Amino acid sequence: MNLHRWKKRIAGVILSVALLGAAGTGAPAPAAAADTPANLQLAVKSAILVEPTTGKVLYSNNPDMPLPPASMSKIMTEYLVLEALKQNKIKWDEKVPVSEYAFFIARVSDSAGVYLNAGEEHSVKELYKAMAIASANDATVLLAEKVGGSESNFVTMMNKKAQELGMKNTSFITATGLPANELGPYSYTTEPKENQMSARDAAILARALIRDFPEALEYSKIPRLVFREGTDNPLKKANYNWMLPGLPNEYPGVDGLKTGYTAAALYCFTGTATRDGMRLISVVMGTSSEQKRFEETKKLFDYGFSNYKLVKVQDKGATIKGFETAAVKKGVELNVPAVTGAEAKVLTKIGEEGKYKPVVTYDDLTAPIKKDQPIGRIVFQAEGAGNAEYLQPEDQQKGGIEMVAAQEVEEASWIRLFFRSIGQFISNLFSSITG
Repeated sequence: MNLHRWKKRIAGVILSVALLGAAGTGAPAPAAAADTPANLQLAVKSAILVEPTTGKVLYSNNPDMPLPPASMSKIMTEYLVLEALKQNKIKWDEKVPVSEYAFFIARVSDSAGVYLNAGEEHSVKELYKAMAIASANDATVLLAEKVGGSESNFVTMMNKKAQELGMKNTSFITATGLPANELGPYSYTTEPKENQMSARDAAILARALIRDFPEALEYSKIPRLVFREGTDNPLKKANYNWMLPGLPNEYPGVDGLKTGYTAAALYCFTGTATRDGMRLISVVMGTSSEQKRFEETKKLFDYGFSNYKLVKVQDKGATIKGFETAAVKKGVELNVPAVTGAEAKVLTKIGEEGKYKPVVTYDDLTAPIKKDQPIGRIVFQAEGAGNAEYLQPEDQQKGGIEMVAAQEVEEASWIRLFFRSIGQFISNLFSSITG
């Protein structure tokens, strides 16, 4: 009996040692470690950092929490003004008389503005620059009235565009980001008082503005504004984006985009910068001071630019080995040569470039096919890469670049198709006999 107990005790010890050894060798795989989020210790309510061409999120902290965005709301106003210009609904040199509402907003306590006066008129371009550079609320409402007929109508346009862009945690009440209860007799709503936007939505909006209207950066990157230049009453104002050249928090490559502050929002900033051919978009919301919003943005940019880069993996017009042709139905030819429709780049961690496997998917093609017609997509997948977070679902679904037809394929005549089908029938018949 004693011998039996000793055998059980020894077996237990051996089993314990084996389990401890297994636990000691069970370290996470390198790919899982690569997915560990950066610990930047940002003093913010929410934040996000995005590489816009791939839509990959490099850092996020409460990215979907709706918060007051204050004057970052003006990014949507900029978008709609530039869209109206593109559609020839308004013109850059068109003069806009100062309305009573714009005159009132210019004198709201602590409101950013260019102090528009009754009886003045300014061009759309002058007003746009005042909005984009000096965050002028009076210029913003005047543009909103010009494009929408009234701020109320314009806000409806803002909310509609937000839905179209896929901004799921956003609601606009004012064109400026000012609280509704600060509009005095011009307030058309009492509840809710503040615009709402998540950090992710702010990044979606910033990316859409830069993508659809890159000229917006030509204005947002201007460090200082002279309003009423050449008159007896010029007004000089510095850009609220202190990360621009010559301003207190200058950061190389910054060319936008928009700050914001209200008592409820605290200090916010949607920033963008480029380095070595890569652009980043950052958003910080709910920081404690003007200085802090730029310090926290600097942490995001430093992290992004020091850890990631865009790497070219394929030229435009290149043939992909194993995917040289795509099948075509009812064509003179049965296949069409396929090449990349654009230069292909992938976002990779510095030092972990590795190899990328091309994955090509061709559409179901029927002749006629035109040269340079999109016929499929190619995605480059990093070997051993962990799961990536994307700004929007379609960034992952529509990743990669288009494959295009290298030549045209004409539609085959009915007689060619008839004899082709006869030939296929005979071939299949002999295959079944010899099989």
